[in-house]
Amino acid sequence: MSFTVAIVGRPNVGKSTLFNRLVGKKLALVDDTPGVTRDRRPGEAKLVDLRFTIIDTAGLEEAGPDTLEGRMRAQTEAAIDEADLSLFVVDAKYGLTQIDQSLAEMLRRRGKPVVLVANKSEARGSDAGFYDAYTLGLGEPVPISAEHGQGMIDLRDAIVEALGEERAFPEPDDVAETDIVLRDDDEFEDEDFEPEYDDSKPLRVAIVGRPNAGKSTLINRFLGEDRLLTGPEAGITRDSISVEWDWRGRTIKMFDTAGMRRKARVQEKLEKLSVADTLRAIRFAETVVIVFDATIPFEKQDIQIVDLCLREGRAAVLAFNKWDLVEDQQAVLADLREKTERLLPQARGIRAVPISGQTGYALDKLMQNIIDTDKVWNKRISTSKLNRWLDSVTTQHPPPAVSGRRLKLKYMTQVKARPPAFMISCTRPDALPESYIRYLTNGLRADFDMPGVPIRIHLKAGDNPFEGRKKKR
Repeated sequence: MSFTVAIVGRPNVGKSTLFNRLVGKKLALVDDTPGVTRDRRPGEAKLVDLRFTIIDTAGLEEAGPDTLEGRMRAQTEAAIDEADLSLFVVDAKYGLTQIDQSLAEMLRRRGKPVVLVANKSEARGSDAGFYDAYTLGLGEPVPISAEHGQGMIDLRDAIVEALGEERAFPEPDDVAETDIVLRDDDEFEDEDFEPEYDDSKPLRVAIVGRPNAGKSTLINRFLGEDRLLTGPEAGITRDSISVEWDWRGRTIKMFDTAGMRRKARVQEKLEKLSVADTLRAIRFAETVVIVFDATIPFEKQDIQIVDLCLREGRAAVLAFNKWDLVEDQQAVLADLREKTERLLPQARGIRAVPISGQTGYALDKLMQNIIDTDKVWNKRISTSKLNRWLDSVTTQHPPPAVSGRRLKLKYMTQVKARPPAFMISCTRPDALPESYIRYLTNGLRADFDMPGVPIRIHLKAGDNPFEGRKKKR
């Protein structure tokens, strides 16, 4: 079993930079603004020959428990209690502050191993801050530069010394060797093969929406604990934080994301980074839950977020949150259904569930709709069924003639899933009207039961055996 390390310190000492250095990726947002990180973010770290779980935390500040800073501090203290060791990061360039002294006292009271890390030691004039760190009474500080990767060997040795060789290098678990056959979901060697849906695979779900729609509260209710920072303030979440839990025996990996405002309102660099992180989470996920505020649904930004998720090819489910605040629920529900069909024609049949993240109302129903949508997103239709269907729909409604010449659709097959994509071989594919492609798309949705997921149709010109030959005179 590996060990867990929490990175702690006051704001803007370089904790997220060190986190990114140890995990080898730019997972955590980094900016010169103090207090960028708010939730605790786990990651798998590699430091020379050490392998462990690292937790990035919010900067610790002295604040009341009811304030945002106080709730951030509670999240960081939870990470310290969860970890086997803490990396206490101080700023050697700036020197110590009273907050550093308070944090050192708090860590001593915890009674867990602590490694004192003096970051930014490459800066000119950092020697004074480095030697000041001895006064914290936490042992010899390790001088590093998280930005440039200096001092990582010394950090590794300090971690091993603090934990001990046996804890730092646990014995590997015995793993039975099994023959595993992997299949690429997007490649189908047998065109008439319709694979069964694999409900044992972990499912990646991203929770997105406007600020203050209740995304973090919803995930906390799923987990049954205050894992993510919440509050009445809009825009609390900045990083995309992933959490894992089981639902009816299946592993669900959920991503909490920053609220997405209209592009014209996003001016600050930090908010732009948060939105970019949200877009990465959408692309990484399989199913996206767009959370609406049921008290003010279908703002322009809500519709744009749904359209963005569909253009990215994700399976989408709508969640009308704060349902417990709606008074005339039957009338509001009928109005939401009408608006969903009218305002989202590109996602005909999209699943929508009224929920309450605060009370837990209808969360099981939401999860079932997520699973059902993922099944459609992974759906594979045999080529023989598709061509019988194509003959039927083109007989009922033939393609229009363009410039006096009739268009002919010859052959159809599914080229990939996730999302479902189809290729149609036809004459003059560039001349087929967009309206007829919509007719085919809607027919596929209705006849093969594929509501609410994006469907791609690609047109391809058939091979002409006489192409390239010179005409005989």
